[in-house]
Amino acid sequence: MSITKRIAIKGTEHVLIPDSRAIGPTDPHQIIGVSVLLKHRQSTPEPEMDGRILSHNDFAKNYGAEPAHVDRIREFAREHKLQMLERGDEALRRTVTLAGPAAAMEKAFGVELTEYEYADGSYRGHSGMIQMPEDFANLVCGVFGLDDRAVARPHFRYRNTNREFGARNVNVSYTPTQVAKLYGFPQDANGHGQRIGLIELGGGYRISDVREYFQSLGLQAPCVKSVSINEASNRPSTAQSADGQVMLDIEMCGAIAQDCTIICYFAPNNARGLQDALSCAVHDQLNKPNVLCINWGNPEDYWTQQSMENFDQVAQEAGLLGITMLASCGDNGSSDGIPDGRNHVSFPASCPHVLSVGGTRLSSVNGAIESETVWNEGRIGGATGGGYSSKFSRPQWQAHAVQEPRRGVPDVAANADPETGYRVLVDGHELVIGGTSAATPIWAGLVVLLRQKLNRNLGFLNPTLYNVNKAGAFREITMGNNGTFTAGYGWNPCSGYGSPMGNALLQSLAGTGAPVHVQQRTEHAHAAS
Repeated sequence: MSITKRIAIKGTEHVLIPDSRAIGPTDPHQIIGVSVLLKHRQSTPEPEMDGRILSHNDFAKNYGAEPAHVDRIREFAREHKLQMLERGDEALRRTVTLAGPAAAMEKAFGVELTEYEYADGSYRGHSGMIQMPEDFANLVCGVFGLDDRAVARPHFRYRNTNREFGARNVNVSYTPTQVAKLYGFPQDANGHGQRIGLIELGGGYRISDVREYFQSLGLQAPCVKSVSINEASNRPSTAQSADGQVMLDIEMCGAIAQDCTIICYFAPNNARGLQDALSCAVHDQLNKPNVLCINWGNPEDYWTQQSMENFDQVAQEAGLLGITMLASCGDNGSSDGIPDGRNHVSFPASCPHVLSVGGTRLSSVNGAIESETVWNEGRIGGATGGGYSSKFSRPQWQAHAVQEPRRGVPDVAANADPETGYRVLVDGHELVIGGTSAATPIWAGLVVLLRQKLNRNLGFLNPTLYNVNKAGAFREITMGNNGTFTAGYGWNPCSGYGSPMGNALLQSLAGTGAPVHVQQRTEHAHAAS
């Protein structure tokens, strides 16, 4: 009797969370769900810079998974007593969902599942790489769900109300509409017909809070929808939870692009949850988001190779389908919170097919910007992330701007310091919040306003931003540092090209066509306090 040869799925090994300890094997009867990612039927090209996009049908036909390969994984499931959960979009998303008891999963994927606990909780994991029979493994580029550890944290910070005596405290806060006006966003655009998708790995929103917040600004509340991924859902709890991230995202985007639709994709905080949320959002033909915003992340060292590579593949798909993706670059300076004396950057912000957003500290007087510097309030107050990836090489479109041979982050920046933060409403509580996840929805809102004004797709925006006339389109941030790296003229690993000058950027993107008419709109927002 011949023994079927098994081969490893590249990049699936995990490093144990520091100080975690094994507490025993996983219950063999526990039902586990996994997502098996299939290879593209042919290599995907880089997204076009001229706004051309693929339809989902064309994408599935040219770059999705081979239907025959989906059938082969269905056969794999039957052979290993697993159930394939049919969705109907397996070839388009290249994702097959399997479920079954832990014992069957262990045999199918050649691992031993173990339960671990550590200071912040517990998780299920495995040692070594996932393995599959060779004739199946050759079709697969990732398997997610056997390890279910939390992979990301939200990039927001509440204003520190317990500052040391003598510390700088100017007691400034803004509404999103005020900052949009300071940055010169086109005031005669409102996001009509635009759709912003938010990837949320926890928390939730209360529609009563949404209505109350926008009423307080004198604005109409946006249409907010929620999509459940892998049984996660909109689950608001307290203001000290991830609700702060969800409400910050909704309130920032909705105030800047007031007539847009916001879709929250709620997923479990694990590698499978993030991968499936991104794939579902990119290929969501019902809600059709134009922009995707991700304000969760962790240092690159915390992620597996398969997570980063497969995420980047789907981010590339987003560009081909005309979707602009943005991610916040973290709130822990050039170390990204790892105390090893080295520099680190946050993923997914370091993904080459994502627009990475850093943070600044914004000061204004009489409705005009007085100064803008790198956000760095130290260890307690936080600082913008930024630096050079240790996992991704420098993309071609950064070649003339970034000296290092590695992907540089961030690409752009906006106000993020909690001490010059944003007034928001979370679970009935009025709070001031900052962080790079406050800066990112500013850019997301701007992107949809630009799409509306230009009446064209922007898609993968990075190459375009690195090639537009920078004069007047960006406010260069030349003062401050995030630890190791210092701001300066041109691109820098603290603030990228700087913060937006909205109307000037609009004119730059308009290119050689007819000028875009810009007019001002009366605001009904509170003054800065």
